[in-house]
Amino acid sequence: MQFLYIKKIIIYLYIYAVEEENNIYKRFTYLICCVKMIKSIIIVNNQGETRIVKFYEGELSDADRQKIIRDCFSAVSRRSDNVCNFLEGKDLPYWKDNKHGTVKLVYRHYATLYFIFVVDESESELGILDLIQVFVETLDKCFENVCELDLIFHSDKVHYILDEIVMGGMVLETNITKIIEAITEMNKLEKLDDGKTYQQNVRS
Repeated sequence: MQFLYIKKIIIYLYIYAVEEENNIYKRFTYLICCVKMIKSIIIVNNQGETRIVKFYEGELSDADRQKIIRDCFSAVSRRSDNVCNFLEGKDLPYWKDNKHGTVKLVYRHYATLYFIFVVDESESELGILDLIQVFVETLDKCFENVCELDLIFHSDKVHYILDEIVMGGMVLETNITKIIEAITEMNKLEKLDDGKTYQQNVRS
């Protein structure tokens, strides 16, 4: 947990450095932040249709992103439910020649959805599986047994939940209670804004 807080501090330092245009802080924290533990998060259904996707490597082209999604779905959808929930990136076409770095896929299959995390090869598979579980349990609490339709019609909220857990490819929070508290606060602010907008419309 201490390492988690250190990563939070590093990210906040970089944000501060950008805002203050402090080049020394910026260069130092940028180098650290470049070491992203999570490369991308992909949620697809059983037909391979993308529901939620988040890439933490900005230099990827649209063609590369689509290829990664296709390769990941093709790899996990062929696997039996009885095998382990991770595989090496070198077994996938996009990473086969190591030109794009070395990664591994960690995933869970829930009902009609695959939750796929593409992570650095040095990451703990069990740790990422736990992180996926945190994400899914948080979704369940927010949507009361989340289903595919929730991801379609409430994608903004799902992205917000994901941002509370992962930022810039680094894990920020794994405590479900704290994540729910942040979501609840966001909902209160949204209702307050909606109320102000309604009053303004009535007056006009």
